[in-house]
Amino acid sequence: MNIAEFIKALAGFAWLAVVGLGILAIARASRNQSAKGITSLLIGMVVLAMVLTLVGAGLVFIEPTEAGVVITILGQGGLRPEPLTPGLHWIVPFVERVELYPTTTQTFTMAQGAGDEVNVEARTSDGQRIFVDSSVIFKIDPSAVIAIHKTWQRRYEQDLILPQTRGIIRDAVSQYRVDEVLSTKRFEMTSQISEQLRQIMAENGLTLVDFVLRDITFTEEYAQSIEQKQIAEQQALQAKFVVEQKKQEAEQARQVAQGQADAAVIAAKGAAEAQIIQAEAQAKANELIGQSLQENPEILQYQYILKLAPGVQTIFIPSGNQFILPLPNTSPSTFVPDATP
Repeated sequence: MNIAEFIKALAGFAWLAVVGLGILAIARASRNQSAKGITSLLIGMVVLAMVLTLVGAGLVFIEPTEAGVVITILGQGGLRPEPLTPGLHWIVPFVERVELYPTTTQTFTMAQGAGDEVNVEARTSDGQRIFVDSSVIFKIDPSAVIAIHKTWQRRYEQDLILPQTRGIIRDAVSQYRVDEVLSTKRFEMTSQISEQLRQIMAENGLTLVDFVLRDITFTEEYAQSIEQKQIAEQQALQAKFVVEQKKQEAEQARQVAQGQADAAVIAAKGAAEAQIIQAEAQAKANELIGQSLQENPEILQYQYILKLAPGVQTIFIPSGNQFILPLPNTSPSTFVPDATP
């Protein structure tokens, strides 16, 4: 409670005391009792109540979040030329009064379901009807509160901010296509609206703190068409994904087949090279064997003997012949003497 309100409260109590003393004085007088002392006290309380009332009516305390406009019958135009700043002030009682205006941040919202105000209907450059929810955050310039009171009083929201914001939003939306409003140009459009609204509000004593583009909605028909378009796009993306997946699987299978073919070629080359090496080795071995047999023919006879049947124990060798010839079967006990004399 500030001092002005405190003095007004004291004045109220003083007038209550005056009423009580008056009733008491009348009661004593009706009983033919002396009311001299009560009368003197009553007069004193009346004087005190009037003084407190005058002081209370003349003192005005302005809060730090307010500015005051003094309405008077003394000055020209009915207003003091300067507003009352925060603090304690004196006005002429019963001749002047004060209208208080908040200087703190205020928010004016235009959205569906936001009190009596509704969102702004606008049309894009391609003819689509949209609904814009927005909020205007602003403050009253304390130095311009006199001009605001003269022009708008307390109607600055309904008579200034609301129609100006609606018009600016509609003009801005009409410059863009619906897809631009939703995505690529939304920030640009918001900045354009803020700049125009800031200029108009500054001309009328208001300071724009921020303009918030809360939401953009469409008619039900257009919303359904957007939903169907999104579904089609999702299906197209899904089909594209499936095609890409099949391509990847085909490429993977091709690479596997190519790898297997390359492995088979490498294996065939390895086998051929192995056979060539083996043939070359065999040829070299045969060459060495042939050379060895030419130099040592007895080895061939020895190998021939080793290959004979294991039951043969006696063989005949013709005289003068270096080769072993097939021999007839003989028993181990048969002995044929030499017929030469």
